[in-house]
Amino acid sequence: MLGKAFSWLLPHPLLTVLLAIVWTLLQNDVSAGMVVFGLILGVIIPLMTSIWWPESPRGFHMGRMIRYSIVVIWDILVANVQVAWIVLTVPNSKLKPAWIVIPLELRQPEAITLLAGTITLTPGTVSADLSNEGHSLLVHVLHTDDPDAVCRDINTRYQRRLKEIFE
Repeated sequence: MLGKAFSWLLPHPLLTVLLAIVWTLLQNDVSAGMVVFGLILGVIIPLMTSIWWPESPRGFHMGRMIRYSIVVIWDILVANVQVAWIVLTVPNSKLKPAWIVIPLELRQPEAITLLAGTITLTPGTVSADLSNEGHSLLVHVLHTDDPDAVCRDINTRYQRRLKEIFE
């Protein structure tokens, strides 16, 4: 009962906590003042933006999301090394950039946004466009010998996991 009474104050409680933590870390000063100010921002920002937020996705699996985040962080680290190697060793004339259309099995906007963000965060790839009907994603790849393999990799490493997270 008490939780329902304050749900209007904290429309997205996890976002409130995340904003407070990020604010404190960005300040490089873990003090009571910075934590309190972070909490204030964590309450005000979600309150002011809550009218634009859709309802929370149903069937979200936090444990799977944590595993997905670990995979993405690992892939970002590996891709950094790969892109550095490409930049240092492959002459511009030998680069093989490609535009790849990724067919989407995902239908929830939050899942599609996470997939596009993951692709863009991974060095060497950029999500460029989402089809009007939301059934495919256009991705640019810095260098590849096999665009089909990149498409399969995105589907197996990211899209399949996101589908499990948002079941």
